Amino acid sequence: MRPQPAPLSAWRPIAADRFLLGAAHYPEHVEESYWERDADRMVACGFNVVRLGEFAWHIFEPRQGTFDFDLFDRAIEVLARRGIDIIMCTPTATPPRWLTQAHPGVLRVDRRGRRARHGSRQHADTTSRVYREHSRRITRALAEHYRDDARVIGWQTDNELNTTVSESYSESTEAEFRRFLRARYSDIGALNRAWGTDFWSQRYDDFDQIDAPYHLAPSFANPTQVLDYHRFLAAATAAFQHDQVEILRATNPDWFIFHNLGQLQDIDFRGQFSTDLDFLGYDVYPFLRDEILRMGDPAQTQAFMADIFRGFTGNFIVPEQQSGIGSQPGFTTTTPEPGEMRRMALSSVAKGADGLMFFRWRPAHFGAEIYWNGILDHDDTPRRRFEEAKLFGRDISRIERALLGTSVRMDVAIAGSDFDNQEIHKTYPLAMPTPQNAGGVLHAYCYERGIACGFAHPEDDLARLKLFFVPHWLIWKDAWTTAAEEFVRGGGTLVIGARTGSRDANNHVIREASPGTSLGALCGVTVEEFGPLTPLGALGLAETIERAEGVVTLPTRPAESSRRIHTVEISGRSLPAAHAYEILQITAGAEVVGTWGARFAKGQPAITMRRLGAGRIVYVGTYLTPALIDALLEGPLAEVGIASLLPGCPKGVEASLREADGRRLLFLLNTHAVPATVTGVPVGTELLEAQPVSGGTLALGPYGCAVVQLS
Repeated sequence: MRPQPAPLSAWRPIAADRFLLGAAHYPEHVEESYWERDADRMVACGFNVVRLGEFAWHIFEPRQGTFDFDLFDRAIEVLARRGIDIIMCTPTATPPRWLTQAHPGVLRVDRRGRRARHGSRQHADTTSRVYREHSRRITRALAEHYRDDARVIGWQTDNELNTTVSESYSESTEAEFRRFLRARYSDIGALNRAWGTDFWSQRYDDFDQIDAPYHLAPSFANPTQVLDYHRFLAAATAAFQHDQVEILRATNPDWFIFHNLGQLQDIDFRGQFSTDLDFLGYDVYPFLRDEILRMGDPAQTQAFMADIFRGFTGNFIVPEQQSGIGSQPGFTTTTPEPGEMRRMALSSVAKGADGLMFFRWRPAHFGAEIYWNGILDHDDTPRRRFEEAKLFGRDISRIERALLGTSVRMDVAIAGSDFDNQEIHKTYPLAMPTPQNAGGVLHAYCYERGIACGFAHPEDDLARLKLFFVPHWLIWKDAWTTAAEEFVRGGGTLVIGARTGSRDANNHVIREASPGTSLGALCGVTVEEFGPLTPLGALGLAETIERAEGVVTLPTRPAESSRRIHTVEISGRSLPAAHAYEILQITAGAEVVGTWGARFAKGQPAITMRRLGAGRIVYVGTYLTPALIDALLEGPLAEVGIASLLPGCPKGVEASLREADGRRLLFLLNTHAVPATVTGVPVGTELLEAQPVSGGTLALGPYGCAVVQLS
């Protein structure tokens, strides 16, 4: 029987008795003569599973109602003879041409009114009732065909939902959006109040009058309408997936079911989307993601994104782990250097992966990803990536027993995994970073120093933490205050960022001083005044327009520093602030630990601390900078005891700890192409090479890896 998953938590391990190790495989892309040696080579790598079929609807159903599973049945037979199990996928990311030709209304419509065309992927509108019915039909056919096939052990739903695009403005989308709003508000008057439609004469008399919010048509849309549109998209995505999960669960309750996430758009990870699944999957492409986020360090980017993702539901699997260059006609990433593919895979494991499949087994010779390289090369010759896959397979065999059931240690956590807070910011960003990106400053600080850091939700078990940082969440629920107070009284440190609690669930500015009644009482402060800290050398308006539109550039001029409030004074030190200032008023029990350092705000409270029970609450009336973090941890928060997992880690060596039931696995991964020496390593056994560690020193070669089971 399939083990039941535990409730969602940043510390939840996957209920599994083995590490799922393998690759995404496409037998339909090569001649059948390749299949036998492919399977033999997979066994040589230690693989126990492959993922099949996510883009093969046209093969499974070449004509409506005519099903053909023969190609995949034969491929499965070849793999199964070698003991390799199968994860099948519902192929709904790429509907066949006969479907889109017969039902053009299932195609997405973009914000400019252009209907998608066949010849790409994710061109079908998942809100379309017609498309949902066809998706159910192909899912049911596949499920029935494989229901008693013991070689098929689980399913992936669709493929990277909402990664290519999440929005649609088709007639069916707008009709479903109106249904969503009727269910949410029941009465049009309630919607008008929630949306504040007395502004700009937007009041509606009936739900049928409402359109989806078009971008700049001609000016900015109602922010609450935009928020509800994205709530709708998330609900529609969950409903689309639920159709498939319902069929698969009813057909064979022993199958595990997951989804592989890409860009993480318009998905509520603490809602039905995740609770429907046994666990989540996250596709790991560090070089591509680093180009998108522009962090400048693919290893740090990988750690940041894995920590964010683990904060959604806990441990995960990696259905696609980068093995070579990643490329489509519009972009190409760099290539992992020798040893780096293995190091990246072990980084995923260190950050919470309980299964990993490389993407892909072999590259395609045709289509839009001919240079998305895999374990093998185009000429079918195993080279260094194949050897690294074999080495990683050996690594997993040596750590698997100690690894499974463990979760990733966090001493510091950043509040994450709250859909409304991520989306509400985007509707009216005030030229400020998203909460996730603002939290990234603290994450980078911890990563560079080897401090155990990740992301968690306020509803998680915060007692496992030393410090919990809320990065400027505009919505703050009173129920979270109760949990936060319990955390603080028990000895935890709660850090609240500027603007937290300043809007309500309807995207209205609250009618009392922020951060609101309950959180304000807990912090012992109210906000008297706030405003932006415009970067020197730029106009305040320029950044806002560029972020909103991406094409409008206003001329800049050197800003007069005398007009800006840029510094906070802590213990006689003048330190840079970022993005926003708040002038605080002490209300009960708090003390001032930082004041503003310039102009009219000079000497006014900027950072406060209130002691409560065995812990403390710090309110930061700006955005964190590395210098502010340094000053707080060395000064007012020194007693919290935030320290590196291993002080002897040199720069470039990533340290993570996975632990459970007395087991502790310390991952030490050299992210650089030059050797590194780690000192101060505790006594234990280095599992990858099966060697004792007693002298406290480990030498790591270029991209070298060590996993120490601590005594």
